[in-house]
Parts: sequence; structure tokens; C-alpha cells
Amino acid sequence: MHHLVPRYQIPDGRCFRHNRKHTSVRYPDRVKTPLEIEIKLVAASPQKTRSLLRTHGFSVIKPRIFESNIVLDNPQGSLRERGLLLRVRRAGKLFTCTYKGFEMPSPYKRREEREFTVSDFDECLAVFAALGYHESFRYEKYRTEFARPKEPGHVTLDETPIGVFMELEGPSRWIGPTARSLGYPQKVWITASYAALYFEWCEARGVEPGSMTFRKS
Repeated sequence: MHHLVPRYQIPDGRCFRHNRKHTSVRYPDRVKTPLEIEIKLVAASPQKTRSLLRTHGFSVIKPRIFESNIVLDNPQGSLRERGLLLRVRRAGKLFTCTYKGFEMPSPYKRREEREFTVSDFDECLAVFAALGYHESFRYEKYRTEFARPKEPGHVTLDETPIGVFMELEGPSRWIGPTARSLGYPQKVWITASYAALYFEWCEARGVEPGSMTFRKS
């Protein structure tokens, strides 16, 4: 794995690297173009993050839910090599299929995003499998969504197997000031994907990477 990007440290001493070069249909009332603009922020804990967001006027708009995300690719890994993403997500009874395009140079993670809901999760995977696209990576998280009234962006609190993060998604004119007001200067903004963070996490611990899933008790 290449080490061409800077590292940052989260509160418990673990390190990640992230690439500063680096419509959502899910939120039609807040993000009205087919362009994903977001950043990730390391959070200390779910409890402290909820308290921080409440202090700054945010409230829950979608309660905590478990998500299972399956990234699809062909055996050659062509989508990954081209910087594209094809994903099917299960979040409760909601199933969504997402395409993400090339990342655009920006202080934010910025790329085309197309997404639609599907009625049958397994049949959706079967269709892609018939076309040659199979599971290449799986990641899980518990997600809670927050927003403030009459603002164009939202914050998600993501509890993952490798730590707790916030994602700020919306117009760049909203993301930057909001992140700074929460105590996060631009130097700690993260534009890497959860897959990239997971592989860095495994490398730092000498762990063989697999899927970013919670351990079964």
C-alpha cells in the first residue's frame, strides 16, 4: 500500500492517513444535485458527539439504524481501478443502489452520485452478479442523521468497527463553516472512503484485511 498521504491521529492514539486532494437521492430535501460533497471527521465517542451536535442546534432527523454496505466489482477490479464505485446498501427495510463517479480535486470529497431504491435486495445483487459484478468489499456501520432547521446540509454520526466518525454533507459553503464551528479546522478534514480508512487501519495493526464488519458475539 502506498504511503503518499498525510496521517492524523484520533483520540485513542490510532492513526489514519487521508488524501487532501482528494442529489443525493437519499436527501432530496437538502442536497438537490447529483453531486456528493462531503467530509469525514473523527469523533471521540457517540455520546460526546450527540452532545456536541445538540449544543450546536442539531437534532435527529433519522434515528440510529444498522447499515450493511456491499461494494461490487468485476474479477479484474475494473471499477476500483477507474476510481468508480457501485454499491448496494441495506438499512433496515430500505435498500438502495448507488453509483459514484470520479473524485474531483477539492478540499472536500466531491464526486457524481446517482442513487435509487430497490424493492428486493437479493434480486438486485443477483442482477449485478449476472452482469459480472460480485461483492468485493463489505462494510457495516450504525448511522444516525442530524440537521438544523432551514439549513442545506446534514451531519451523520457513524459508529463503525474502526471508530466513530461524523460525515458532513451538503454545499461546500455550508460544510466548511459548520466543521469549523464544531471545532474541526480544515487540516483534520478527511476525504478518504471508509474502505480506504479500513485498509489503513489494518495495515497499522498488521491485520489481514477482509471486510469492515462488527464481530459477532
